[in-house]
Amino acid sequence: MHKIGIYFGTDTGTTRLIAKKLAKKIGDAAARPLNVNRTVVEDFLSHDALILGTPTYGINQLPGKSTNIAAGSWEEFLPELDIIDFTGKKVALYGLGDQEKYSDRFVDSMIHLHNFFTEQGATMIGQWDTDGYRFTTSKAVVNGKFVGLVLDQQNQALLSDERMDRWLETILPQMEGV
Repeated sequence: MHKIGIYFGTDTGTTRLIAKKLAKKIGDAAARPLNVNRTVVEDFLSHDALILGTPTYGINQLPGKSTNIAAGSWEEFLPELDIIDFTGKKVALYGLGDQEKYSDRFVDSMIHLHNFFTEQGATMIGQWDTDGYRFTTSKAVVNGKFVGLVLDQQNQALLSDERMDRWLETILPQMEGV
């Protein structure tokens, strides 16, 4: 298996913490996790398998300067990838959100990453069941499933490790040989 690229956007550091936990669980097959505000396109493209993480800030927005992340995030990085064909690359997403405080837009930011990479030709993997979450609405639900792993570190932090383990069991075999 080639190194799996793990990239994230963050403001408070929680999405970074999850990226580091995922990398540790994956072991040698994972590259060192990197914040997209410190990433160059060439490094990002060097991976055929990607795990991408995002927090949810704002209303129906990608995290970035418009959501008061001073150093920038996905909002600023994705335009750098706009003309790139991701055909042949496998992309799995994870997103963080607060299902109680933001029940009406729970993990909405994930759909923006999902739509972008789908439109660029990537094979999206790692959809996740909505069972066990309490929310009203999420744009990140497509065909009855979240478009990636969902973690709520505010209300269900004790479930995160087990959820990460189960999710990795499903995506890692799909990333082998990429």
